[in-house]
Order: sequence, then structure tokens, then C-alpha cells
Amino acid sequence: MPTEITTQAIKRARQFRRSMTDGEKKLWAELKQFRQWYGIHARKQVPLGPYTVDFAIHAHRLVIEVDGEHHFTPSGLRRDAARDAWLRNAGYRVLRFTTGEISDEFDGCVEQLLSELAVTRRFSPVFQGVAHTPANLAPT
Repeated sequence: MPTEITTQAIKRARQFRRSMTDGEKKLWAELKQFRQWYGIHARKQVPLGPYTVDFAIHAHRLVIEVDGEHHFTPSGLRRDAARDAWLRNAGYRVLRFTTGEISDEFDGCVEQLLSELAVTRRFSPVFQGVAHTPANLAPT
């Protein structure tokens, strides 16, 4: 059942979309291809209840967060724990990556994400130089 989203939440999400971090931009570049590659629709900077999450895949009830330094302070950890509890109670799983993981181990992050979605990547378009076309995808 859809939840009502306030005008303020929509404005906040739009602002976040315009000011994404480098890690969020890098992950979004991959996620926005998921519809073509795997038939999975991802959204960025999504209002969910009192929160705006970095990415959501509603059909799989999955939230993906990219955490920078401020998430690892005591107050940041408390906020994330409360947020994760709210999201779990709403039926979502939360997958978190640090900005360092996105920067240094991007392919591993994507593999972990695909594993959460129960999707197998049969090739690595970034590292094998394969064109991103449906003809290159093995059926899942």
C-alpha cells in the first residue's frame, strides 16, 4: 500500500537528487541500467516515510545506502540504527556500502547487490568492454 508523501519530503528528495555524492553518482550510473539489463527498476533519493533513502528497488523491497564519514560518528550510527529499524518494520531490507567500498571495490559492491536481488551477472560490462545491449545478456 503506498504511503502519502508530503510536499516537503518531495522537495527534500529533489534537492538530494541534485546534490548526490560521487559514490552515489557512480552507483546510480550502474543502477539505472538495471531495468534494461535485468528488468529491475531502481529509484534514486526516494522518500520513504520520514526518511529519504539513497536508492530503492520497491519490487524487491530493498533499500541501498551509500554511507560517508558522518554515518560512523556515534550520533550517525544511532540515526542509521533507528532508520534501519523503521525500514525493516516497513518491510524493506537495507544494504549499506561505504563510499570507500564504492570507490575501491565497486564491482564487488555490484555483485553483492545482485546477490541480494537473486540475479546473476553473466558478464562484467565494465571490465570486459562488452556493449550494454540486451543481446549480450544471458537469460536469468
